[in-house]
Amino acid sequence: MKIENIDINNIIPYEDNPRVHSDIQIKQIANSIKEFGFNVPILIDENKKIIAGHGRLQASKSLNLKEVPTITILNLTEEQKKAYIIADNQLTLNSNWNEDLLKNQLNFLTDNNFDLNLLGFEDSQLDNYFKEIEEIDLTDDFKEFNEEIETEHKCPKCGFQWSGNAN
Repeated sequence: MKIENIDINNIIPYEDNPRVHSDIQIKQIANSIKEFGFNVPILIDENKKIIAGHGRLQASKSLNLKEVPTITILNLTEEQKKAYIIADNQLTLNSNWNEDLLKNQLNFLTDNNFDLNLLGFEDSQLDNYFKEIEEIDLTDDFKEFNEEIETEHKCPKCGFQWSGNAN
């Protein structure tokens, strides 16, 4: 496999690409390229027609890049190229997040002042990851006590201590 930088004007978008990239997504891809580099080359065929990477090409144009990294795929039939264009996009949609691990990673990035906007999540999605899901039930944590006798109390959740009775 050979990665080759090619003039951006020589790459031909696949005219029947069924995947649509919004302006917001193109901006996200461009921001990702700026932050992390161009780490996923555009896949092209022997005629320099895109098999995978239409969004990366559009983002590169918005960044005024002159060249982009490409990998030329030579062993696919026309049918396989058309199928791969669909499969490349759909297969990434068929996975899920491990919510606990994702939340840990997001917390780590937040603690280290990393810009979470570069990850491609909507603000509402990020907000959901930072919300506490479990409700706290304190009723089982407090025991009955004689209202006539002054007693020491300690909150089992926060540790706050106080003295007194219920009167």
